[in-house]
Amino acid sequence: MRSSGRNSGSGSGGNSGGRSGGGGRSARNNTGTGRNSNPNPRVSGSGRDDKQEQRPRRPRPEERRYDVGSDKPGGDGGPRKGRGAAARGGAKGGPKPAQNVSKGGRRQGAPARPRELDAKIEQRNRDRYAEKPEIRTPKTHPGAEQEGERLQKILARAGMGSRRACEELIEQARVEVNGEIVLEQGKRVDPQKDEIKVDGLTVATQSYLFFALNKPAGVVSTMGDPDGRQNLGDYVTNRETRLFHVGRLDTETEGIILLTNHGELAHRLTHPRYGVKKIYLAAIQGPLPRDLGKRLKDGIQLEDGYARADHFRVVENTGKNYLVEVTLHEGRKHIVRRMLAEAGFPVERLVRTSFGPIPLGDQKSGWLRRLTNTEVGMLMREVGL
Repeated sequence: MRSSGRNSGSGSGGNSGGRSGGGGRSARNNTGTGRNSNPNPRVSGSGRDDKQEQRPRRPRPEERRYDVGSDKPGGDGGPRKGRGAAARGGAKGGPKPAQNVSKGGRRQGAPARPRELDAKIEQRNRDRYAEKPEIRTPKTHPGAEQEGERLQKILARAGMGSRRACEELIEQARVEVNGEIVLEQGKRVDPQKDEIKVDGLTVATQSYLFFALNKPAGVVSTMGDPDGRQNLGDYVTNRETRLFHVGRLDTETEGIILLTNHGELAHRLTHPRYGVKKIYLAAIQGPLPRDLGKRLKDGIQLEDGYARADHFRVVENTGKNYLVEVTLHEGRKHIVRRMLAEAGFPVERLVRTSFGPIPLGDQKSGWLRRLTNTEVGMLMREVGL
């Protein structure tokens, strides 16, 4: 054969009967006793071809082991759960052995702690922290039950300003909740139960309405009149919430009268126990004696008892025309007119210019305005709310 002719020789004289010109290469490849009889001389060398033969061959797809777990100690030995390469054991790094941890979280081989010792440790921790105040963390995680509303939101809804302005009120330590100054932003309060004050004045956080009307003369101090006369209800016909008046004014008396739906506040403002003062301007004819003010302060005898003024002064005098100011805290019917008439000076015109801390100011006759939060707070402080 052809191969026998090429490799039949041994030593340096081999390959004499082969092709011409091949003796040098045969001498280099077949030194010694002619151990390489492979017809392909390139795979018999000790170079790069030998290294390739030593590398492990990648298994074919049909030879791969898909359902075999780890053979190492601690492996589950069964199919791996999941999908994709991790289920076939083909994840990077191969299947990982399970850690040497038991179900209870204790490492296998560690000595077990007796239950009596665990109970003693738990009791010791309870005794150690029994005297310390409880710290409640705010429920800020998603889905947590949040009680109440944020303080700055309630203040903004009550008309104390924008949310940013209300946050500045809190930063300036001007806000109190149940008598305690609030310094933290985002505090949650219950507007139905908690008392909120700004600068010492109570904030009406509920859906209460407070109005001041400059009642014209000839308007009846009722919210409706069966005889069809003009009344206070005619000025609030577009209000969905039912309002009622705080006290009364005579039909011919002008001036400020309050309207609200806050029943307790209205009751206290008109009760003599709280002594809310009202100021009236009365136009009378003189001349006036010097002791008129003293007589009114000492008390004037009326049909239903004594009536006393808290303060009296002359505001203006033009000839015989006098404009006097009378301050009192009683609220009996026609009391100012009856007192001055009993003293000998019938009233020609009467205007109430103030109700407690709320002045009439330059409010036009027949105009209705909503009280500010500061004014509402002053009213509540006046009667202890």
